Amino acid sequence: MAETIAAPFRSRELSLEPGWIDYNGHLNLAYYHVLFDRGIDDLFDAIGLGERYRERTGFTTYTAEAHVRYLKEVPPEASVVVSTQIVGLDQKRLHLFQEMHHTDGWLAATLENLSLSIDQRGETPKVAPFPAETFGSVEAAFAAHRDLPRPAALCRAIRPLG
Repeated sequence: MAETIAAPFRSRELSLEPGWIDYNGHLNLAYYHVLFDRGIDDLFDAIGLGERYRERTGFTTYTAEAHVRYLKEVPPEASVVVSTQIVGLDQKRLHLFQEMHHTDGWLAATLENLSLSIDQRGETPKVAPFPAETFGSVEAAFAAHRDLPRPAALCRAIRPLG
């Protein structure tokens, strides 16, 4: 339940799959996103935004923007844990910051994500406020994260060359 959400939230231990290793001998960049997404799935299940939420309400979330920083190569047969901090929330948006740590403790990557509340009940999915009950649950989780220090890498951007 959101009342007992960890701050920051930590996913279960996530294992790499052999097909995710690229010709350089480490985790292919596309699969960092898969692992971050699985970390969000764990959080969303904990705060009431998971698959059952979509089935029950007709609402879901879509990622509107994401920024990944690849900090250290993740080797084959590694396991990681994704921590997620809720850094912002309003009626239609959820701003998240994630860190992927190897189970030995070192930081492999970060991801900043902006998710939108989506109403899928009509002909076309559209951005819409979270249902009131859901917003209350997410807001309670945000309250557990609100006093955490802001991540130093939050709101980073690629600087133009030259």
